[in-house]
Amino acid sequence: MKRHSARVPGLVLVSVLMVFGRAASSFPQGPPSVDRRLTQVCDLNKVYAFSGYRTREEWLERADYLRSQILASAGLLPMPPKSPLNPRVFGRTERDGYTVEKVYFESHPGFLVTGNLYRPRNRSGPFPAIVSPHGHWTYGRLEDTDICSGPGRAINFARQGYVVFTYDMVGYGDSTQLTHSFGGHREELWGISLAGLQLWDSIRAVDFLCSLPEVDQERIAATGESGGGTQTFLLMAVDPRIKVGAPVNMVSAHMQGGCLCENAPGLRIDTFNVELAALAAPRPLLLVSATGDWTKDTLKVEYPAIKSIYKLFDAEDRVNAVQMNAPHNYNKESREAVYKWFGRWLLKDVDDSQLKEKRFKAESLTDLLVFYGIEHPKNLVDADRLTNYLIADAQRQLDTIKPDGGDGWLKEFKMRMGSALEHSLAAKLPAGADVEVSNARSFKGPGFTGERFFIGRKNEGDRVPAVLWIPSPRSRELVATLVVNEEGSQALAGSSKDSPGEFVGALLKSGQLVLSIDCFQTGEARGNRAPDVKYFTTYNRTDLANRVQDILTAVAYLRNREDVARADLVGQERAGLWCLLARGLAPEIGRTAVDVAQFDNTSDEAFLKELFSPGLRRAGDLRAAVALAAPSRLLIHNTGGRFRTEWMDNAYKSLGRGNAFRLSTEKLKDAQIVEWLK
Repeated sequence: MKRHSARVPGLVLVSVLMVFGRAASSFPQGPPSVDRRLTQVCDLNKVYAFSGYRTREEWLERADYLRSQILASAGLLPMPPKSPLNPRVFGRTERDGYTVEKVYFESHPGFLVTGNLYRPRNRSGPFPAIVSPHGHWTYGRLEDTDICSGPGRAINFARQGYVVFTYDMVGYGDSTQLTHSFGGHREELWGISLAGLQLWDSIRAVDFLCSLPEVDQERIAATGESGGGTQTFLLMAVDPRIKVGAPVNMVSAHMQGGCLCENAPGLRIDTFNVELAALAAPRPLLLVSATGDWTKDTLKVEYPAIKSIYKLFDAEDRVNAVQMNAPHNYNKESREAVYKWFGRWLLKDVDDSQLKEKRFKAESLTDLLVFYGIEHPKNLVDADRLTNYLIADAQRQLDTIKPDGGDGWLKEFKMRMGSALEHSLAAKLPAGADVEVSNARSFKGPGFTGERFFIGRKNEGDRVPAVLWIPSPRSRELVATLVVNEEGSQALAGSSKDSPGEFVGALLKSGQLVLSIDCFQTGEARGNRAPDVKYFTTYNRTDLANRVQDILTAVAYLRNREDVARADLVGQERAGLWCLLARGLAPEIGRTAVDVAQFDNTSDEAFLKELFSPGLRRAGDLRAAVALAAPSRLLIHNTGGRFRTEWMDNAYKSLGRGNAFRLSTEKLKDAQIVEWLK
């Protein structure tokens, strides 16, 4: 299997639990002594364990989240509009029991999906249909050896009564517009990746089959091997039209896929392939494995884990696993296992004896290659034009739900963009009860008492330094303000480490409780990092994502205090940008004041340099965060004429709350911010 590198310079290496599903009590004694996000990292070759789920409801909630995560990682959240396929089917060849034709259609305008369409001959429909992606073989969909034959399985399926579409991975066979290393950091910002493009191609392949009059749209299946196996279970996870699936030699707990096309940014944060494959439940699923590759443990590890999910649906008969004594493959024995499984669920009045593989001879390359002897269409796009189209399409999509003064826009916006922003940052406001405190140390001074401690989320291994200043004397119910500086808490201190600086002192004098934290890799939270890994962003959070999470964790801590009536948020210098993103994910924050440090929020280069997280711009970036914060009181200052706010201003005005949104091109003084928070 091919292995590509997609390194992002300057990203911090962080980790997530090795156990997914229900939270495991990995740290029963509280947070660790060192933030585990610094010391551990997930990658495609970790050994992951499946902890299981206790109830169907628990799994359904998790499954809904994971489906959104897959779509967000592929740049498909919200789902983009589908352009016309403009299919062309031609070059029919007739054989014994089947026909084969050449096909191309446009998954995006000017971008082609290429392949072959196999149909039963001299039989009447409607027929079940199969989408059949291929693995990383030298000849892709045309590979025809003892180890794997793409034409062989298509021919036999067609003879059994299926319509089969075999199609190229990007950069393989007739798919020559892009290479199989398509993508980069700018593309990641917009949710554009090779893996996402291929998942979209697979969704459009189902659209193509559904457009054929002889296809029974209620009987569509998917099967592919290796990288095509990854495509199979991801497609089945997000497209309910796939009724039966058979990912071959791919679902593993210790190898998640070694190619760029299997590693979309954000895809496997806090999850892994076994859990993703279980999203097929309760639809029929066959796991095909081999003794000679990374699926050697399927019968005793991966299959029982997935079967436990099917048990929640009382559907254990709908999942099965087989293993071949062979190297990595989709050989005759594996194919026959899939013929039998698909026949059980999709064919009528067929016994197993009719589903043995019959001898076949693959067509010549001239009969199968789509563009052999003919010219390509004139309107085809290259990598740059496709990227620009996808970015413009994402912008158009955001504009369709921008504030327009109409009723209900905010509800629709939150429904369509809230989840996208959450997944792009892989951050979430925790429940107050899930925040734990450790190593508290008290101090006091004139007019205040204080504490130093660490906060973190239970079982997550994060360890965030925090300083709390409480006014003395104090009222029974306090307004609390979380203040975040890019240099950490020390930037807010006075002449000594524990004494408050001028801004904190002003808040204390106004009767507010003040909390400051050292966000990930700032202040005292800086530390040595684990070594770099390939496909880092597929499995781990960026610095920005961790900082936003730390802010959300601190907000949850404040909201859970019995003496706090309202929690406000202040972001200083570049930390204002982190706070603005966090504000979009924390509806419980009261008032917010952020310094945006004259950030150019129209520039991809600025996001790449200072505010990088995959999919952030696709999710609406800072614009979406402000819209999600509406209509609460929000102050944005130090825009410098570079930070564009028209879209944000319209969000508040459309709700009749323009007075709740204040803007300043200049950097405001501390006293002005304190006044705003009163």
